[in-house]
Amino acid sequence: MNRTRDLPQTLQNHLAGRDLVLFDGECVLCSGFFRFIIRTDKAQRFHFAHAQSSLGAELYAALGMPRDDFETNLVIVDGMIYERLDAFAAAMAAVGWPWKALAVIRFIPEPLRSFLYHRLAKNRYAIFGRYDVCMMPDPTLMARFIDREAEAS
Repeated sequence: MNRTRDLPQTLQNHLAGRDLVLFDGECVLCSGFFRFIIRTDKAQRFHFAHAQSSLGAELYAALGMPRDDFETNLVIVDGMIYERLDAFAAAMAAVGWPWKALAVIRFIPEPLRSFLYHRLAKNRYAIFGRYDVCMMPDPTLMARFIDREAEAS
């Protein structure tokens, strides 16, 4: 399943066609990626959700992923769901130049891409650290967090 139209209708309704970055709010590296997207996404096309939220759990479950291990980051762009380094490449392509150049990472052969991603993901807390709680956005970013909408409905 790599398209949002293949997700259960309730998830499609929550996503409402929006581009999304789903990230592990306890992971220092993942939260750094979130902050990077905030700084570089001048068009504010991306919305956000914590992997630890009920929306995050629903997405992981719908994609057949563990709901208690947030090793795989997800990015949704134009109705396509990307995982791991493909998610990073899709996000970089979406935010535009000069960051779009980083999307070349998708041309690394798949076995090597997967190996590199899994090595980093498995050791991300040991290398970069872990927050005790999910990072909470400031009030100006709250409107872009769709996991809050899902929890309210």
